[in-house]
Amino acid sequence: MELTQNYTPYQGFFKRLTIADWLYAVALCMASLFALSRFGAHMDVYEKAILLLAAPTFAWLGWHWKSVRVLIPVLAMLSLLAIQMYDGSLDMANKKFLLKYLLSSQSAILWMSTLFFLSTLFYWGGLLMRSETGSSIGSMLCWAAVVMGFTGMLVRWYESYLVGTDVGHIPVSNLYEVFILFSMITALFYLYYEQQYRTRQLGSFVLLVISAAVGFLLWYTVSRDAAEIQPLVPALQSWWMKIHVPANFIGYGTFSLAAMVALAYLLKSKGMLQDRLPSLEVLDDVMYKAIAVGFAFFTIATILGALWAADAWGGYWSWDPKETWALIVWLNYAAWLHMRLMKGLRGQVAAWWALVGLLVTTFAFLGVNMFLSGLHSYGTL
Repeated sequence: MELTQNYTPYQGFFKRLTIADWLYAVALCMASLFALSRFGAHMDVYEKAILLLAAPTFAWLGWHWKSVRVLIPVLAMLSLLAIQMYDGSLDMANKKFLLKYLLSSQSAILWMSTLFFLSTLFYWGGLLMRSETGSSIGSMLCWAAVVMGFTGMLVRWYESYLVGTDVGHIPVSNLYEVFILFSMITALFYLYYEQQYRTRQLGSFVLLVISAAVGFLLWYTVSRDAAEIQPLVPALQSWWMKIHVPANFIGYGTFSLAAMVALAYLLKSKGMLQDRLPSLEVLDDVMYKAIAVGFAFFTIATILGALWAADAWGGYWSWDPKETWALIVWLNYAAWLHMRLMKGLRGQVAAWWALVGLLVTTFAFLGVNMFLSGLHSYGTL
């Protein structure tokens, strides 16, 4: 009887799955197998493993968050449409209307930037005017920005191979690309919490940090011609990059999200926006969950980074500035979680700590590239 009770939650979960859930999972598996049969000859064993594991991973994600089941097909259709219009030549980006103004990587990313700015304005308008319509439009614009951003990244991935088969790489290799990734991850996690907690009031705060990242992205693009696709430096020519960088930026994104929720917590606890923000308990819970998820992925990313360093430079750890500051970030959030779980840390102290953590995270993410040099100098400004 006790054994049966232990298995009940899992049995209950699978019983709740519908035919549509299983069809979605089967479609993902078939797509992975098709990609493997079509492009497997160009992959090593690690890339094949990543491809095959992607299907069950996104199937599980789609089972738990239904919006993903819409997002993935939309991204597939838009990116495949763009790829088909390129017809094997980058010149098509300036000749075909849809590519030039919508679906080329640079056009899609500019649309993403515009939509994030507009989303921020509507979220704030909805918050300040107590308008559910304004917040709802902000949410829809945020989803549209996510669609265009991911489409831009997928198309950029294909464009890199049009530049040259020896140039082609996953678009997470420089500051331009990872700022897009950061914006996408932060927005997706926010949209998940928005649906889970049935509140759109936090969008005003979270979209501020995303808009700041987009603003930097646009400045960086104009001042450094950063949108140009460049060959990978030797240290980045590794399959490790495909898993280390996304895991790292899940950490950065969720830590930033937690900091903006902490800002909302502090404002509400000081009597500001009292009737326009969720309860302090909800804010505290979102902040905790975001940091917990971010810490888990940041830990994985740090381990993967050490393994990558051993493969590339012959040692697991070299106290490079980027590595040192990554450790500082890890220790900061490890201490935050320890104090919460062991000492019951709550309230304004926890919120201030999470907010200050954004400064530490920002320096590790960007400040090291601006002011310090080391083995990670390929990411400098």
